[in-house]
Amino acid sequence: MQFKILVIDDEPILRDSLEVALRTSGYEAIVARTGEEGLEQYKNENPDLILLDHWLPGINGDEVLRRIREKDPEIPIIIMTAQGSIEMAVNSMKMGAFDFLVKPFELDQVEDLIKKGLDRVRLKKEVEWLRAQYQEKFRSGGIIGVSQKMKDVLGLAERVAQGSETTVLVEGETGTGKELLAEYIHFLSPRSSFPFIPINCGAIPKDLFESELFGYEKGAFTGALEKGKIGKVEAAEKGTLFLDEVGELSPPAQVKVLRVLEEKEYFKVGGVEKKKADVRIIAATNKDLESEVKKGNFRDDLYFRLNVVKLSIPPLRERKEDILPLFRFFVERFNEQFKKRFVQISKEAEERILSYPWLGNIRELRNTVERIVLLEKGDIILGKHLVFLSEKEGQVEKRMEFKPIIPPQGIVLDEVEKQYICEALKMKKGNKLQAAKMLGISRSALLYRMAKYGIKMVD
Repeated sequence: MQFKILVIDDEPILRDSLEVALRTSGYEAIVARTGEEGLEQYKNENPDLILLDHWLPGINGDEVLRRIREKDPEIPIIIMTAQGSIEMAVNSMKMGAFDFLVKPFELDQVEDLIKKGLDRVRLKKEVEWLRAQYQEKFRSGGIIGVSQKMKDVLGLAERVAQGSETTVLVEGETGTGKELLAEYIHFLSPRSSFPFIPINCGAIPKDLFESELFGYEKGAFTGALEKGKIGKVEAAEKGTLFLDEVGELSPPAQVKVLRVLEEKEYFKVGGVEKKKADVRIIAATNKDLESEVKKGNFRDDLYFRLNVVKLSIPPLRERKEDILPLFRFFVERFNEQFKKRFVQISKEAEERILSYPWLGNIRELRNTVERIVLLEKGDIILGKHLVFLSEKEGQVEKRMEFKPIIPPQGIVLDEVEKQYICEALKMKKGNKLQAAKMLGISRSALLYRMAKYGIKMVD
């Protein structure tokens, strides 16, 4: 990418020197001698950065700055001023100048400031390009896929989206963006003008799942709402129903989902009228469902119905080309949210980012960027801002040192899992969120397992 720089200065020697230096450095240089000519060149050439002399014949630098800022509040404008006019230069900064140089100055000083200003432009252009790519296809959120692995996943998602009835199974580790991919498929499909309704299968107690999925009629059971309730299937009418954590479904719930898939019909709880289920189903899991079928934990007929097309999202550590573009995307997002101005990532920081395993995938990366942009100052993300990642990595390595011992007589796996859950809850004094973190699972998955084993405890 060749950047275009506009120089507005009435001193021929300085103007010509800057023009030669900029072109030697690989920039496209445009020059103007007066404020009026500078405004005309800005309008015609659309430069990426402006070097603006404070004292100009005709319209002075402040007026040029004001007029440009009315049209473009983002373009970096560097003010060049004489020694006695530093106070004026500070005022220019308040008016929106990016920085200022005091004459006479060395060309190295100019080069450093230009690089700093263009880093902001580069980041902004990259994010705008990513947003444009995303907005063209997908209006609810960005999917950034620079790596070939993600391009293949997105390409298959675009093709499968055209089949409005085809069931899709999305597999991937926690935090890889399974729900976002499901939304992407929905918004590219013929059903895109109708609702996308998610339901977390692991967060709903098994005795409430049917009423959540199908809704209920008034008076269907004690405590039911007077007017009854619309279920997720009805809410997703003509749209897409997204079954998140489908691997956590209890056996009775699996039967109910299978019936919807096969018969495209259902009954509300307490109802006698058969209703049509005009929905597309996309399911997601962080488990190996094929393995769960072999273990007897998941119905094979439901698995085959869900697995018409399978999309497997690779973990972030297997698509390193996506890490820095994602990091920059989130930097820009949190810059806007927290009114910060980080525009560059240092080489040391890039090396730390790329060498970290990101076991929590995109969700962990997003949280890391949010923490840095919120807590740190400046405009460059430095290696020291990421020191806490090394501490987390050490904690993970300690956890991985654990080696289970199985006695000769064998074990009952469910009983072992139950004991670990009880012990974690006891250590965290009943706090389910902290216990779930200790066990390396989500809070909703912990609630499901507590219900499965009949563990009763309150926060």
